[in-house]
Amino acid sequence: MTTEINAELTAAAAAAEHASSLGTAAARNLATTTKSVPQMQGISSRWLLKVLPWVEVAGGTYRVNRRLSYTIGDGRIQCLKTGARVQVIPQELGELPLLRGYGDGEVLAALAGRFTQTEYAPGDMIVAPEQEVDRFHILAHGKVDRLGAGKYGHAVSLGVLSDGAYFGEQALIDDHGVWEFGFRAVTPCVVLSLTKEAFAEVADRAAGLRAHLDARLHAETPHTDADGEAAIELSSGHSGEPTLPHTYVAYETHPREYELSVAQTVLRVHSRVADLYNEPMNQVEQQLRLTVEALRERQEHELVNNRDFGLLHNADHGHRISTRSGPPTPDDLDDLLAVVWKEPTVFLAHPHAIAAFGRECSKLGLYPNTVNLLGREVPAWRGVPILTCNKIPISDTGVSSMLLMRVGEESQGVVGLHQTGLPDEYEPGLSVRFMGVNEQAIISYLVSAYYSAAVLVPDALGVLENVELGHRD
Repeated sequence: MTTEINAELTAAAAAAEHASSLGTAAARNLATTTKSVPQMQGISSRWLLKVLPWVEVAGGTYRVNRRLSYTIGDGRIQCLKTGARVQVIPQELGELPLLRGYGDGEVLAALAGRFTQTEYAPGDMIVAPEQEVDRFHILAHGKVDRLGAGKYGHAVSLGVLSDGAYFGEQALIDDHGVWEFGFRAVTPCVVLSLTKEAFAEVADRAAGLRAHLDARLHAETPHTDADGEAAIELSSGHSGEPTLPHTYVAYETHPREYELSVAQTVLRVHSRVADLYNEPMNQVEQQLRLTVEALRERQEHELVNNRDFGLLHNADHGHRISTRSGPPTPDDLDDLLAVVWKEPTVFLAHPHAIAAFGRECSKLGLYPNTVNLLGREVPAWRGVPILTCNKIPISDTGVSSMLLMRVGEESQGVVGLHQTGLPDEYEPGLSVRFMGVNEQAIISYLVSAYYSAAVLVPDALGVLENVELGHRD
């Protein structure tokens, strides 16, 4: 090592002897360098935080009051896969309207054990129209096209079902039903089926189940409107002096409340660094700036993925649809617009999902327009901006989701929740609190961000699921 250094010094001295002017290496010792502020690759556009209207939550809790609505069991039934075998999770059978509220685990386990597994190839008919309804089906894995008859007898697609969907529940109580629709496999499918005979056998042995079924079948059906809310009785188009209906607006007795969530960290800076190395940039300020950027990135991640208030987990099951074939096509986005049709504000998608949509448009010779949003030109579909959000996850198999939402309190949409006026507030909803200096002369600051999000009515948020991002020939 010493030999190499001496050789370099000798070469430098030799070059200096033959130089006719001052070299740049020596000149730099007298020059002032121009420095950038510390850069951070993890900073994204954070469009979600920009487009959400933020509602002030003074008490730390936001209550969403709604008209009374009735749950009709339109959820999904999750299954457990062990190798090639797929089984129904017994408790998930409670998603069925007939079994809602029934809690005997042994009986539900007995029912789950009676399901049989069948695999279908793409194009196979699982059920044909007008066929007798003799069994109940759960789509454990895959996509199924629901087919109906058009006005002139041709087959019409009425939507795509995906993992967890079920159909044919009327087979459990109706001895003479026939299929109104057909169901055809779009992809390789795994279907679990329960025959009416197997269900009746379990029900005959369980007096509690039979009593529950009788109570559900004979229960008075609440009068609801098309959205499942308690109906408001009205009269229109009448003449003369008929007796007008009496009505009132029923509210939910236990409305949902959203508590503000928090993301926090303790920023530590040595006092020697803060005292001596503040030119040309304030060290504490730069440390704090990047810490706040990281907190805001985490905030957006939580608004998308948090299991309590995140958008992906709070979309109503009735407003989740699946892609028709795999990649996101213009038809798929049109289907999503049909779900959130009242003043849709923005699409949100992972950049790779937007790229996949662009490829599908190129195949069809379509070129999405752009719109101006917050001073920037962004791609749009049907006039609705398509914004990037890298917090929407991509599975190991290259599958993601796309969101469409309506925002704002006045529009009964999606809103962000925060509280301003915090002690030691640094930005709206974010505070930086001095925690003192310890015996090692390290200064500590508590950095906290408080936030949440609320979906005011279910049709304010729709999700396009099973969005495949890989290239297809």
